[in-house]
Amino acid sequence: MSTTVHHLSIVLVLLVPGVTNYAQGPSTNDSYTPAQALSGQRLYSRHCSECHQGDLRGAFGPPLAGPNFMSAWGTDTVQSLFQQIRTTMPPGAEDSLSSNDYLEIVAYILQTNGHIAGNQELQANSTLTLNTLGGTIAANLRDDVPAAQNQPPARPGSRLYNLDLQHKEIESFSDVTEELLDSPPPGDWLSWRRTRDGLGYSPLSEINQDNVRELRLAWVWAMHEGRVQTAPLVHDGVMFVANPGNILQALDAKNGDILWEYRHQFASEATMRTSLMRSIALYKDKVFMTTADAKIVAVNARTGRLVWETEKADPAQGFSHSGGPIVANGVIVSGVTGCSRFTPVGCFITGHDPETGQELWRTSTIAQPGEPGGDTWGDLPLGVRGGTESWIPGSYDRDLNLFFIGTSQAKPWAAVSRGITPYDAALYSNSTLALDPLTGEIRWYFQHVPGESLDLDTVFERVLIDIDEQPVVITVGKDGLMWKLDRRNGSFLNVVETVYQDIFETIDSTTGRVTYRPDILNAKIGEPIHSCPAYYGGHNWPASAYSPSTETLLVPLNQNHCSEMTARDIELSEGSGSQTGSDVRFFERDGSNGKFGRLSSYNVRTLQEVWSHEQRASFSTGVMTTESDLAFVGDVDRYFKAFDLETGEVLWQVRLGSSAVGFPVTYTVNEKQYIAVPTEVGAFPNIRRWVSPDIYTPNGGNAVYVFALPEALE
Repeated sequence: MSTTVHHLSIVLVLLVPGVTNYAQGPSTNDSYTPAQALSGQRLYSRHCSECHQGDLRGAFGPPLAGPNFMSAWGTDTVQSLFQQIRTTMPPGAEDSLSSNDYLEIVAYILQTNGHIAGNQELQANSTLTLNTLGGTIAANLRDDVPAAQNQPPARPGSRLYNLDLQHKEIESFSDVTEELLDSPPPGDWLSWRRTRDGLGYSPLSEINQDNVRELRLAWVWAMHEGRVQTAPLVHDGVMFVANPGNILQALDAKNGDILWEYRHQFASEATMRTSLMRSIALYKDKVFMTTADAKIVAVNARTGRLVWETEKADPAQGFSHSGGPIVANGVIVSGVTGCSRFTPVGCFITGHDPETGQELWRTSTIAQPGEPGGDTWGDLPLGVRGGTESWIPGSYDRDLNLFFIGTSQAKPWAAVSRGITPYDAALYSNSTLALDPLTGEIRWYFQHVPGESLDLDTVFERVLIDIDEQPVVITVGKDGLMWKLDRRNGSFLNVVETVYQDIFETIDSTTGRVTYRPDILNAKIGEPIHSCPAYYGGHNWPASAYSPSTETLLVPLNQNHCSEMTARDIELSEGSGSQTGSDVRFFERDGSNGKFGRLSSYNVRTLQEVWSHEQRASFSTGVMTTESDLAFVGDVDRYFKAFDLETGEVLWQVRLGSSAVGFPVTYTVNEKQYIAVPTEVGAFPNIRRWVSPDIYTPNGGNAVYVFALPEALE
């Protein structure tokens, strides 16, 4: 198959100024109205904030406010900006809003960058230059200045926002202890991957290879709209589900009846919509949830009432969450995201007291100047060391009393945009960290690819497996490398390639040392760098799962997509920064078979592939395995499937209302087994957009689907 090249627009590419094809003659109107900006903020929150962040400072999309935005767009006009946004946004649904909607979004961008509102409405053909008439303010706008005023109204103060909801207390709920977390009842799913070792495995076997084809829909619950990659938890017949916007719900796990709902209170709607939550935690009588505005909350599991709320960092500086908390030796441990903005605070992991919310310790994931590893950032001062987020939950080994978690690469993506080189390791980026959960001390670390420069980091799930007498941790990165380490001390054991990659010139299977191609090592600003896989990676957040009976790890993989990344010049000063810092184009790999999703089974002793299943649609849920040698996983094409763990044969599948996104779980109520899977608007949009546009996903349809055998429905 020949290579098909498409240009990625505003989602990951810096807006390209100078596109002015609007048919009308120029307008000299140089103002907008407050009403336009207010409406634009609401539209922006709904359609743009996921990629560009609620404060316009950029994440997977470039910044739309501050010095890095002005350096690219300051000399261009409103007309150019309007035309670029209208023809490229939202990704996959370009020109789907009205012209007035796009114009109001532009008005909000102007307001955020310091332009003063007036009495005349902004026109789409305005020749207003973005760095004038407020441009002095805009050019000097620091990225740590709060966004514009006139925020949308906050939610009503009632914790039970839905007035029709009758709040029900869960009297049968029993406390979740450390012992219970170590060895959950077979019918419970108590942690992100059921057990804290990250296996994603259930000992249930009522649903087996002989009867799985008989599964029927038991019930479905419509969640709130928005982006989420939820992992339901189940205890004592109650399902706890995190919805978009940090809305937490308790449902009767037998029939889907709602028992209570808690809504986190945000200062603005913009903040509410900017974080993909992946997990919550249960401990004692509380449910713990990290929030999009960098807080952690404890909610009474029986009543849904807020117990305490603690702010971990200032959301105005970009801090947020996506990976949720894990309970480790009685401490609530969680990382943060949103560390791409340059600030002396930097990225970190915290431990909190479950009873009071008090912060017990804080460990920086950025090596500090003057401390061990501090010299691995070249000459960069602390205030411009970005990234190293922990955006996936960790795992815990109670016997070793170690908490394991991955960190992302440094930010911006390319080392040259960071003002250093790939030879600068930038500790503790792109690493496995083993922490003492009582003190936060880093007991050991292993950096997978020092100086990572292509957004192909190794930040995902850490699976803890005992092979004979040896405790190991296995993880797979975006670059497709699968790593096995001794989890007692972090010593290297093995590494294998799971997908085609062309970024490493050498991979030493004895030491684990990898070496980039020379052109990656010597990349300069403005120089395109080709890489396979692309930034979505060979592996991403859909977690793998272990099967004790077959001693295999089931890994969802992406394949046959590549990218060309061109580093941009980013201002290296506090308040600046960038999540991406690069322009990217995305394309199908030359010679591809057109199948982008792959589920592969690997022997954990040898890391050799046992079988694989390829398909056109990417897998977009974690894998769940059961004692009956079944593996359940869903994809973006709305299929949820059950595989034979030994052969890879598809034994059952069902079509859902929207893409299967999140983490499937299984549980029992009254000794009957149920299988649950969440749906959402669709993961990996640019794989679909650029290389598999034939796979359409609805723009809504968030839900939890629950299946059971017919006898459970009687």
